[in-house]
Amino acid sequence: MEGNTSSSLGNSAAAPVNQIQETISDNCVVIFSKTSCSYCTMAKKLFHDMNVNYKVVELDLLEYGNQFQEALYKMTGERTVPRIFVNGTFIGGAADTLRLHREGKLLPLVHQCYLKKSKRKEFQ
Repeated sequence: MEGNTSSSLGNSAAAPVNQIQETISDNCVVIFSKTSCSYCTMAKKLFHDMNVNYKVVELDLLEYGNQFQEALYKMTGERTVPRIFVNGTFIGGAADTLRLHREGKLLPLVHQCYLKKSKRKEFQ
């Protein structure tokens, strides 16, 4: 499974927090990234190597990327990228994600999300 890059975000400056929250709730794994960031590349490679589908939002390719980065700062307390969310929860940056993976905690978080989404589909 490959990650997919979003260009649908950032078409307007209106309510970046709402757009971020919608993206996070619609996807099990979301990586807010910049194309030139080596830590972002490492995080994307980690999920790719685990065969986990993820949504990538490349902030440097968005017209209103700075507003999105500011909203992420307000939501997470850090301005750096990547900002990684799993199952609707902020898990940190690249180092935090790598640590969770080494501790064997990352994949269970991802699986919880997929289980929750599949149960939702059963009841629709």
